[in-house]
Amino acid sequence: MESTNTPTLEQFQQQVSELLLRHRSLLDVMSKFGQSGASVNRAVTKAVTDCGCIELNARKQHYSDKPDLETAKETLQSHLSGSLCEHCNEALKTELGRNLFYMTALCNLLQINLNEVVAEEHNKCSTLGLFNLT
Repeated sequence: MESTNTPTLEQFQQQVSELLLRHRSLLDVMSKFGQSGASVNRAVTKAVTDCGCIELNARKQHYSDKPDLETAKETLQSHLSGSLCEHCNEALKTELGRNLFYMTALCNLLQINLNEVVAEEHNKCSTLGLFNLT
């Protein structure tokens, strides 16, 4: 089995910078980022409504009076059952990749290092723990 090297965030950000020719305007990139986010939502929706490989059964969340994390994890629901079929999985990965591309392009135009964004969010989650939940 041949191993593949996963590119670093820096390598990906550099690649996006080199490939982004058509949408160099901040407004173009912002609109494409928004559109790609909508496409992610649409791919999930199609997995539910067209394919049926996943199902949603959403209802009001019932929160426990107990303040511990384990009780919350047992009580709160994702409202999701099933798992993505191969086709829907591939479609969703494609849309998520496109969304990541335009998010990275937005970082490039605004001179924001994507690795720093991930590191800062990771540190915030680690430091704040449960208090980070929104």
